[in-house]
Amino acid sequence: MSLSGIFPIDQWNFKSQSILKSIPSEDHDRLCVNMTVESYNKGDVIFKEGAVPSGIFYIQKGIVKKYKVDRDGREQIIYVAGSTELIGYHAILAEDRYPDSATAIEDCIIAFIPKEDFLEVLHNSVILSQRLLKNMSHEYAVLTNNIAVFTQRTARERVAITLIVLREKYKNEEANEDTINISRSDLSNMAGIAKENLVRILKEFKTLGILYTEGRKIMITDIRMLAEISSYSNKSLKLR
Repeated sequence: MSLSGIFPIDQWNFKSQSILKSIPSEDHDRLCVNMTVESYNKGDVIFKEGAVPSGIFYIQKGIVKKYKVDRDGREQIIYVAGSTELIGYHAILAEDRYPDSATAIEDCIIAFIPKEDFLEVLHNSVILSQRLLKNMSHEYAVLTNNIAVFTQRTARERVAITLIVLREKYKNEEANEDTINISRSDLSNMAGIAKENLVRILKEFKTLGILYTEGRKIMITDIRMLAEISSYSNKSLKLR
């Protein structure tokens, strides 16, 4: 089921997949001339916070979590990136070290584009520069929404929003599936609540017929009710 009219999913997703879409063929060729493709197993680290960036990563298949670790070793997931999204370019643009870490949530296939090739094309491509600027502006709005969720929303609403966002990442329209495959620890970190509270809320959602589970897998059966719990009404959508 489409989220159109019931939940503003664009306000929660980065749009980095649009950065390389339909760029001039000569720019694409220069980006890919030294590109390599690697397979990552679930749990493999793609890059670590504080490391010096050597290139950008294009997710061809799979799901990746971007997160920070606090002094007590607890993770705070900032964003979950899916197929066709770019990660790792912020540090290069800032000429700084990685501000966060990235790890594969499931088996992934990821292309690596060297920093030098990325910067060369960026300096010579007006289209790529414009798309990066537009995308980073949108990312700021997404992160602002996330901050508002942690400060203004109930735990129940946070879980609903998190499940809607993850459904969009995991959904397979060809197979007509809405199966989220994520650990309860990662899910609770994304929602910013204790794991015990997450389990209780998921049990409530199961009782309401919103979803069912098989092990760590979560299947959404009533996305409209989940959107209602998130407190985004059709009226508020029209005002946005």
